[in-house]
Amino acid sequence: MVDRLKGKTAIVFGAGSSEPGWGNGKAAAVAYAREGAQVACIDLVQGAAEETAAIITHEGGVALALAADVTNMNSIEIAVDRTIDAFGRIDILHNNVGVTHMGGPVELSEEQFRAALDLNIGPVYRSAKAVIPHMLRQGGGAIINISSLAAIRWTGYPYFAYYATKAAVNQATVALAMQYARSGIRANCIMPGLIDTPLIYRQISGQYSSVEDMVAARNAAVPLGRMGTAWDIAHAAVFLASDEARFITGICLPVDGGQSCAVSEFH
Repeated sequence: MVDRLKGKTAIVFGAGSSEPGWGNGKAAAVAYAREGAQVACIDLVQGAAEETAAIITHEGGVALALAADVTNMNSIEIAVDRTIDAFGRIDILHNNVGVTHMGGPVELSEEQFRAALDLNIGPVYRSAKAVIPHMLRQGGGAIINISSLAAIRWTGYPYFAYYATKAAVNQATVALAMQYARSGIRANCIMPGLIDTPLIYRQISGQYSSVEDMVAARNAAVPLGRMGTAWDIAHAAVFLASDEARFITGICLPVDGGQSCAVSEFH
């Protein structure tokens, strides 16, 4: 710990993990705390938020656990207000919520497509609407949106809505960065490549004959020879949130083991 975020408050939407293990949001929340930030851990499931907050407090950090539905503006506003009540400010806004629905436009139901819009790009709008006024009053802040390599590349999976909505996250981040640059608010997004998190075993493994085949195929597709972990994403987020990145805004950073540079699937 080097306290790069000492005195700052982070609010992490999607701070819980859907299954045992380390998801991207859970790791980011803990990583922020390990660098000295107070962290509001927000998740749809109160218990998941509490689990992450408990890890932080057990390590000597300061955390608040809250349940919120990121598809509901009022729910987000309540979470933001409670964070302000507890900590007095919000310096880092981290958006981690997302969902995949397999299928192209022919296979997807309209309900699934609308759900992808609501869960992948909707929270970026709603959380920004709720948090940016506080950042403006403070004189600045940092926004970290978690996108995906799927925003800029065909990744081999037939999830039309995911590609479209993650591309929207990228450009929404650029729009935030440019609109609020003169106000001291930086906005950047991270594009994870193939990451070994609990989510892939629930949402992706059905595309393979077995879990073992999935892991082997995903490892082989990465030039570095292995999937990344949630900590790879968390460490990038800490850097982008810190003053070390004070001259960086509007970027969409691949954290992908080189996969975005490869012309074809690696073996």
